[in-house]
Amino acid sequence: MSRSEQKRRIKQVEKLVEELAVLPAGLLNELPVDEEVQGLFQEVAGLKGGSRKRQIKYITKLLRDDPNEKLYAFLEKRKGTALQKKKRFHEVEYLRDILIEEAIAARRAAKAEYMDLTEDWSSKVVKDIAAELPSVDQHELHRLAFLFAMSRNKQHSREIFRLLQATQEREAMGRKMAEE
Repeated sequence: MSRSEQKRRIKQVEKLVEELAVLPAGLLNELPVDEEVQGLFQEVAGLKGGSRKRQIKYITKLLRDDPNEKLYAFLEKRKGTALQKKKRFHEVEYLRDILIEEAIAARRAAKAEYMDLTEDWSSKVVKDIAAELPSVDQHELHRLAFLFAMSRNKQHSREIFRLLQATQEREAMGRKMAEE
């Protein structure tokens, strides 16, 4: 993961912490975190200015390596889905970017060996995406990444993004229906 991607993900967790910090004290006691972190959230409520920012950064540091799905779900129930949607949007962007990077690297490697890259090139990233999003059209991802690597046409990048986003939404709806 690139350094800028790490920073983006940490910023995302920080926004989550900021959103949680403004919840009423009664709701903070229900947060799906350990007692220490709950206490830290309680402390944030009484702070202002720089000390508040430092406390939020500290809580972010504690939570950045944990899977925060329970916290997103908790916040979604209380405040809506905007933060969750933004998180999913950034996940799709990340998947698209690493797929495109891999396709460009594969094209360079093929060119260095005086070979042509084909639409059915071998991609570890597509396999990883398929593990995360089982219903994704792998052949279409290979094709679109190949086309982008060959032409650098941004239309192909947008099509990859739309394909991944649609698959992610479809699977999220499927999980939601299964829970009900």
